[in-house]
Amino acid sequence: MTPESKGTARLTAAMVLSGTLGIFVVESGASPFDVVFFRVLFGALALGAYVVARGWLRDHGFTPRTLGLAALGGVFIVFNWVLLFSSYENTSISVATVVYHTQPFYVVLLGALFFRERLTAAKVGWVGVAFAGLILVSGITPGDFTSGGTYLLGVGQALLAALLYGLATLVIKRIDGVRPHLIALVQVLVGIPLLLPFADFGATGTHGADWGWLVGLGVIHTGVMYVLMYAAYATLPTAKIAVLAFVYPAVAMVMDWAVYGHHIGLVQALGVPLIVTASLKVTLARTPVAAPAPRTAAHAPEAASPPATPTASEA
Repeated sequence: MTPESKGTARLTAAMVLSGTLGIFVVESGASPFDVVFFRVLFGALALGAYVVARGWLRDHGFTPRTLGLAALGGVFIVFNWVLLFSSYENTSISVATVVYHTQPFYVVLLGALFFRERLTAAKVGWVGVAFAGLILVSGITPGDFTSGGTYLLGVGQALLAALLYGLATLVIKRIDGVRPHLIALVQVLVGIPLLLPFADFGATGTHGADWGWLVGLGVIHTGVMYVLMYAAYATLPTAKIAVLAFVYPAVAMVMDWAVYGHHIGLVQALGVPLIVTASLKVTLARTPVAAPAPRTAAHAPEAASPPATPTASEA
């Protein structure tokens, strides 16, 4: 098997795992803050063990500046997860995931706003196409704005999560010479004291067997998934990374239907190809970025989606 074939298999596996993220969140029965707290806790243990085993702490490559940037990215990532998981509750895994995949457009717009990155007419046009797709996928009607309700709140939470993800991506883009695994480790470590005041330990005793879902979010969806993704990024061209990233929302929609019977309507489905096409056009027209993870010391290619992830981060 060639390195690219191995990379394709690894990234596909990582995106399939990412697509099951919503099921683990919902089945845990915990609040979004509790879910994210235990995700970063168990994720830090898993990533930390991997980093120590590989001996990467000895020559980590951090400077005070890059360590600060990694920590700032962690703040954005952690609250991005809280908002995304809250959106699952108020909409559905399918709707929240597709709306969340407007991340690349935030990266383009924020890059132009804060860093004067070039914004072409074509990119503006594709952002407009994605916005049209977003309106269709969200299923929001004029009545939702007058009556309020949790659905409109959930769509807003997914959009805000995508915005925080875009901010994290722009911050982490400015880190060079540090392995992405170490960046991810810093981000989840930052999340532990950050979320500690919001964690409800009084409710954790009622989780029972649901602890398995929380451990899985940290070990599988943070530890294993990140290791697979970062190994794949080093061997794959940007175009393939961008395309494979859409395995994530596809699997998430299938899982939402198979487990909970949720599915998007016909009109909503019309918006999916608009977002996917526009995302690919914008992603492949710009300098590749991680999801959001910095380049390795060897300057491996970076992905444009995630999720979730410091990248996963991710969702």
